[in-house]
Amino acid sequence: MAQQWERDWAYQYAARETLKMIDDTDYGMHTYFASDIAYHFEKLERGYGTIVDIWGADHHGYIARVKASIKALGNDPEKLKVLLSQMVHLYRGGEKLKMSTRSGKFVTLRELRYEVGNDAARFFYILRKSEQHMDFDLDLAKSKTNENPVFYIQYAHARICSVLSKAQGNQTPDLTLLNNEYEQALIKQLSRYSDIVKTSALNYEPHLLAYYLRDLAGDFHSYYNNCDFLIADKTLQASRLELVKATKQILQNGLGLLGVSAPDEM
Repeated sequence: MAQQWERDWAYQYAARETLKMIDDTDYGMHTYFASDIAYHFEKLERGYGTIVDIWGADHHGYIARVKASIKALGNDPEKLKVLLSQMVHLYRGGEKLKMSTRSGKFVTLRELRYEVGNDAARFFYILRKSEQHMDFDLDLAKSKTNENPVFYIQYAHARICSVLSKAQGNQTPDLTLLNNEYEQALIKQLSRYSDIVKTSALNYEPHLLAYYLRDLAGDFHSYYNNCDFLIADKTLQASRLELVKATKQILQNGLGLLGVSAPDEM
C-alpha cells in the first residue's frame, strides 16, 4: 500500500513539474493549456463517454497536445472529438464587410441574431460543414424569397397548416391512391428522414439534415403547385391530407432538432 502511494505521489509530482516547464509563461502564470487539461480531465472523471469541442481551424495543431494530456492522465484520448470551424465572412449589398479585432471593428453573434433573427442565423450556420469557409449574405438571410433556405422550409410548413385548417370530413384514407409522380417523390423523401437524422448525429454533420429539409420542402412545394387537396373525391382528399400531415410532422421534427421554429403562418 505504501509503495503504491509513493508511486502515485511520484507520478503526480512529475506531472506537476512537467506542466510547470511546458506551461509557465515568463511571468510564472499558466497559459490556457493548464485549464484545458483540467477541463477535459474533469469531464472524463464525471463519466462522459465523449467530449465534443469546437475550435477555430487555426488551432488544428493543438489537438494532438490536448489528446496527449488526456492520455497522460490515464484516459482514452479518442473520447475527445474536435470539430474545426472556419472563418465566416459577412456580406451586405454584395460587399464584404471589413472586420478587424485589433481595431475593434467586428460584428458579434448577438448583433447578427438581432439583424437577421435567431432562425436564419442558426440555420445559415448549420447549412455549412464546420470545416468550410462561410459567406453569410445578410440580405439573403432577411429576404422572404425561395432563395432563402430557412424561409423556403418554414413556408412549406405554413402552407401545410393553411391546407389542414380548411379541410373537413373524416373519410378513411386509401394510401394506394397516392401514385402520381409528386406523391411518390414526397413519400420517397419522407422515408429517408430517420437515416438522415442518424447519419447527421453520428458524424456530427447537422448540415445533412438542413439540406434534407430543404429538399423535402422542395418536393412539397412541387406537390402543392401541381395537385389539389380539397377535392370532390373525399377518399383521395383524405389520402392526400395524410401525406400532407406526415410531411408537416417531419418538417416540424427536423426544424426542432436544429433549434429552428416551424411557424403556422407566414
